[in-house]
Amino acid sequence: MKTLRGMQMSDIRIGVIGVGARSKLALHAKEFGGTITVAADPSPEGPKRLAQKLGEGIDLVHTTTEAIAHGIDAAFVTSPDDTHADITCELLEAGVPVYLEKPIAITIDSADRVLSTAYETGTKLYVGHNMRHMNVVRQMHELIQKGAIGNVKAIWTRHFVGHGGDYYFKDWHATREHGTGLLLQKGAHDIDVMHWLAGSQTREVTAMGDLMIYDKISDRADNSAALMSDWFDMSIYPPAKQRGLNPVIDVEDISMMLMRMDSGVLGSYQQCHFTPDYWRNYTIIGDEGRIENFGDSEGGVIKLWNQRSDWRAGGDREFPIVGDAGGHGDADRLTVGEFMKFITEGGPTDTNPLSARDSVATGIAATESLRNGSVPTQIPQVDVEVANYFKGHQVR
Repeated sequence: MKTLRGMQMSDIRIGVIGVGARSKLALHAKEFGGTITVAADPSPEGPKRLAQKLGEGIDLVHTTTEAIAHGIDAAFVTSPDDTHADITCELLEAGVPVYLEKPIAITIDSADRVLSTAYETGTKLYVGHNMRHMNVVRQMHELIQKGAIGNVKAIWTRHFVGHGGDYYFKDWHATREHGTGLLLQKGAHDIDVMHWLAGSQTREVTAMGDLMIYDKISDRADNSAALMSDWFDMSIYPPAKQRGLNPVIDVEDISMMLMRMDSGVLGSYQQCHFTPDYWRNYTIIGDEGRIENFGDSEGGVIKLWNQRSDWRAGGDREFPIVGDAGGHGDADRLTVGEFMKFITEGGPTDTNPLSARDSVATGIAATESLRNGSVPTQIPQVDVEVANYFKGHQVR
C-alpha cells in the first residue's frame, strides 16, 4: 500500500474520476500544492468537460483502472452516485487514498462494502460531507459544545429546495435506479449535520412523501450530454413552467421523516423541491434553550433563546453568520484542505466515513419507510470491528 505520510503536498499527483458538475472541487487541491495529472470519464463529452471544469494540461482516460496506471497518489471520486462504491473500492484496493463526494453509496450494502474495503486495505478514505465545514453549521456546533442550550434533546430541520427542478429532475437524479431517492441524495447532507450536532446516530425512522409536481410535467428531454450548469435558470417559476425534465421521474419531490437516535435525541427532517426559496433552517432544542438559524450563509443570523418568555423575535442573543456568501464554496475548500492534510499527516478529521455511511443508511431506511406505508424502519449497524476502526482513526 502506498504511504503519503511525510510526503510534501506539492508532490501529490491527483486523479479525478468523473468530470461532472462536482469535479471542480478537486481544483482546491491545487491550493494545497497538489497537481491534477489525469481525469477519467467515459462519456463522449469528456474532453469538452475536462477543459471546462478542470482546465488544460490534464490527461484524459476512460476508466478508473487507466487512471490508477497513470501513477496517481490520491483520487477525487465525483462520478454519478451509483458508481461510487465500485470506483472507490477499486482505488482503495490499489492503495490510492480517496476523496469520495457524498453520498458514499446508494445502498446500505454497497456503503458497508466501501467501509470494509478501507478497513481491510488500510487505505485512507475521506467522504466529502462539506457541510460540516459550513459556517452556519460550525457556529451552531460550537454553541452546542459550549453548553449554550444544555443537552440536545431534539433537532428539527426544514430544507426549502427552491432549485430542485433544475438540480434533481432533469437527469439521473430523478430516478430510483441511479439515486434511490432524494432523502438519500439530497438528505444525506442534512442528516449528517443533524447527527453531528446531536453527537449521535439515527437507529429508527418513519417517513412519508409524495411526487406532487414534476411527474405532471410532460415536457421531457434526454439531457445525458449536458450538465446542470447548462440548463439552470433562476427565472423559471412556478415549477410547473419547467421544461426538459428527465424521461423517467420516480423519486419523491416532497418528503418528511422522523428520527430516533441512539442517545434518545428525536429529529425531524422535511424536504421540498418546489418552494420558491432555497435554504436550510435548523432548530436545535436543548434542556436549557434553543438555537435556530435564519439564512444559512453570509448575512444570515443564528438566534439563541435561553430565557423563559412569550414570543420574542430577536431571541436573547444573535450571532451573525460569517462566510459562505456564495453557497458552500468556502466549505469545499476547507474540506479539500482537510483531506490533503489527512492523507499526508494523518490525525482526526471533522468528517468521517462511518458517519457518512450512517447518514446514507438513515436516508435509505426513511425512503423504504415512506414507500411502504410509513412503517417504522430500523437501521442496521456496521460490523463492530469496522466501526471501531473508523472511530479510532478518524473521529474528532
